[in-house]
Amino acid sequence: MRRNLPRRWACLILGGALLMPYMMVGVLISGMVRGESANLLLPAQVGVFAAVLPVVAMTGLFLPVRGLVVSAAQGLLGARVETPPRQAGRSWQERRRTAAWFTLHLGIGGVVSGCTLAIVPFTLFTLVLPFTGRTTPVLGFLITPGWVAVWWAVGGVALLGALVAMAAGAGELLARLAPVLLGPTPGERLAAAEEHARALAERNRLARELHDSVGHALSVVTLQAAAAGRVLDRDPATARTALAAIEQSARAALDDLDHVLGVLRANDRRGATDHRPDGHPARTTSGTAGHHAKGHPGGTTGGVMGGTTGGTTGGTTGGAASGAASGAAGGRDAEGSGRWAGAEDRDARRVPRATLADLGGLVAASGAEVRQEVGDLSGVPAVVSREAYRILQEALTNAIKHGHGPVRLTAAVRGGDLRLEVSNPHDGTRPRRESARVGGRGVAGMRERVRLLRGELEAGPTEAGWRVAVRLPLRSSP
Repeated sequence: MRRNLPRRWACLILGGALLMPYMMVGVLISGMVRGESANLLLPAQVGVFAAVLPVVAMTGLFLPVRGLVVSAAQGLLGARVETPPRQAGRSWQERRRTAAWFTLHLGIGGVVSGCTLAIVPFTLFTLVLPFTGRTTPVLGFLITPGWVAVWWAVGGVALLGALVAMAAGAGELLARLAPVLLGPTPGERLAAAEEHARALAERNRLARELHDSVGHALSVVTLQAAAAGRVLDRDPATARTALAAIEQSARAALDDLDHVLGVLRANDRRGATDHRPDGHPARTTSGTAGHHAKGHPGGTTGGVMGGTTGGTTGGTTGGAASGAASGAAGGRDAEGSGRWAGAEDRDARRVPRATLADLGGLVAASGAEVRQEVGDLSGVPAVVSREAYRILQEALTNAIKHGHGPVRLTAAVRGGDLRLEVSNPHDGTRPRRESARVGGRGVAGMRERVRLLRGELEAGPTEAGWRVAVRLPLRSSP
């Protein structure tokens, strides 16, 4: 408390200084009403002080003084006031709390300031009395030299000590009340918690998008690279087809990665750098938001995947692809320097997400032999179609990794549900080590998507091979 006392005393003096205009106007109006001349140099009437406090409260109620008083409480009182979140408008609850603290600050500060202006000079005056050597009138009393003057000096020092104690107590009171009255209101805390939950949900969604798109592309790249390496000498045409599928998958993955990074960086910088000091939107170095792959035409790549598992090339190819993705993302980030943050955010959110209409491009880019049985999906709602596309993307990746041979893919609307199934058998020659597992992050992501849509999911190894079956209701049930 001793260390904070000077700053807290200064905060109280600041409150008294802010109260002074109210007091001077109050004394002037009081003199006009009474028909007397107003003494502007000594506005100490208790009635005027009590009369101006409601006016001070109205000031805190309607004027935006919260930022000023929060800064004063943090910087001078040393109070730990949680910075309230920015909101478009002020709630009445926040207005009342701010008005209460503003009134307390100015009222208590006015009392402490007045006492400081009166007691400090009085104490200094009494300390000089024992040394004057003559009788001096003080407050209607005649102070004679000797012990009487000494006792008056002692009284002046005691009064100064009482002033210090009063300032310390007043500062401590305001410091304790500041977090309560100036901190976030329950409504603001709830809004901040909801915003935080929305941000986490958005990041989780982007994490799923990134895993589904980039993970699928890296799996395809790994297996296609292994296949191309095996047939490069005896079948260059097939190897070139596999390399084309690798290029197509890598480009789609880079676009998805660029899109996700753009959205993440736009979200991170929206709150802190919405505007520059001159009022213009803040500039950012985020890269240009990419676009999702929309059904690239694919050749007849079936058969390239047959009998190929990727072996030890997975780690090398995955690492190379990841490095390429990072480098390309960094390059695009540099190229996108100087774009406005608001434009970047709009671009990132305007990018269309893949739906079941892009299923043909997904199958073509996978490079696997896929036997499709796709019904009329035009009546599937957009949100179900987008999630179903990602589920099929992950299911196709798992089928390629955990199964063997041609992949069977079915998608059809039956009744009020969308039915999806992806499966492929074992080759019967050797057990697949991966097949013993139910799945990793991909299966967990599929389960989460299905659960959000109130559907059902079955995923894992079977006696015949690997199978993923999904039921998604087209309409939400009450």
